[in-house]
Amino acid sequence: MNLSDILAGSGGGDIRDLWDSTEAAGEMGPLPPGEYIAHIIAGELETSRTNSTPGYKLTFSVIEGDYIGRRFWLDCWLTPAALPQTKRDVAKLGVKSLEQLERPLPRGIRCKCKLALRKDDNGDERNRVKSFDVVGIDPPEVDPFAPATPSDDQTATSEAMQSDLL
Repeated sequence: MNLSDILAGSGGGDIRDLWDSTEAAGEMGPLPPGEYIAHIIAGELETSRTNSTPGYKLTFSVIEGDYIGRRFWLDCWLTPAALPQTKRDVAKLGVKSLEQLERPLPRGIRCKCKLALRKDDNGDERNRVKSFDVVGIDPPEVDPFAPATPSDDQTATSEAMQSDLL
């Protein structure tokens, strides 16, 4: 398939004009150090790419200020050396057992996060979450295409985890 085929029924002339007149976006670097209000939008089990270290990755999305929509991550490692810090951090989310890491987190967890910049050995700068505190639970945005009621299992799990948060 070629470009002409893809653009055939979609007013391809418009996209061609836009292409010619649009400036490319600049590279997105790390967020500046400071405090951010963010939602946790995911918590997922993972293994590191380099050493296959087991962990739990939290994904945050900024919800206030100049950087709305930008994301940053916190890796919580499941190793003997890192376990005290991991337990501290996931306890803020109501997680009390390893099995809970397999369940989805409640939506709308609002956090106050402190970010720093970290420079890798090769000179690349990355954000590092110095700390975060849960400051509330925001009601989810209404999805007009969502079913009328969630399943009882999801509701019970979500309500139990939310009650542990606050």
